Amino acid sequence: MENLIANSTEAVAVILFGIGFTMLLFHRNLFRKLIGLNVMDTGVFLFLASMGYIEGRKAPIIVDGVRSTEAYINPVPASLVLTGIVVSVSVTAIMLSLTVRLYRRYHTLNLDEIYKMADHSEDDR
Repeated sequence: MENLIANSTEAVAVILFGIGFTMLLFHRNLFRKLIGLNVMDTGVFLFLASMGYIEGRKAPIIVDGVRSTEAYINPVPASLVLTGIVVSVSVTAIMLSLTVRLYRRYHTLNLDEIYKMADHSEDDR
């Protein structure tokens, strides 16, 4: 239990990832799946950011000259998180536009109904 409290940020990240993954698996609504994907992304970003943080070290912003490398945290996880956020926003925008197109065509966001309507439209051809 002490390890869970000491690593609470990582535990929250895993819980967020699990919630998002569950939403992707069990919801049939496309918009809810999109929200689940974003919750998963948040869990991954939180986990990466928490892994990059080391207690007692500072951000690698050099003002008064370079100290030893032991005085700074590793900037790579932070840059990966920022890059991931940009990619996540782009993917979300594309998925929202595709969801709007699907809604305009089928007048629903339920995947089961969309599959049925798509099968019927192929049978008519």
